[in-house]
Amino acid sequence: MENRVEKAVGLFKEGYNCSQSVFVAYADVFNLDKDTALKLSCSFGGGIGGMREVCGAVSGMTMLAGLYNGTNKPKDKEGKKVNYDTVQLLANEFKAENGSIICKELLALVPGLPEDKKKKPCVEYVRQCAELVEKHLSNF
Repeated sequence: MENRVEKAVGLFKEGYNCSQSVFVAYADVFNLDKDTALKLSCSFGGGIGGMREVCGAVSGMTMLAGLYNGTNKPKDKEGKKVNYDTVQLLANEFKAENGSIICKELLALVPGLPEDKKKKPCVEYVRQCAELVEKHLSNF
């Protein structure tokens, strides 16, 4: 298998947003064509539509969790729980490393944020989310 972490980073460097970069790097694994994956994940970039809320790379990663073990049954409480547990695992690992999953906090756009809280550029968040996908969702 090609290095999908580097594929995600490469997509970001090409100009795709953070969410697209993570999501599209793995879309083919789930038989999702690139064009559809790009459109589906586009709105989550910049912390959901540029609003700087949940990090787009985190959103892309959690969308992959949905493809990995999400449910399509309306009353499947256990299936939802399994997926939510996966999402929380991924998000909590990201948060443990970076202190937040909120875009504006990650990019130090919050007034008065201490200097030591100013973190990495977006490409590093893309890399980390792709690495978490590899670590936890790798048995495709």
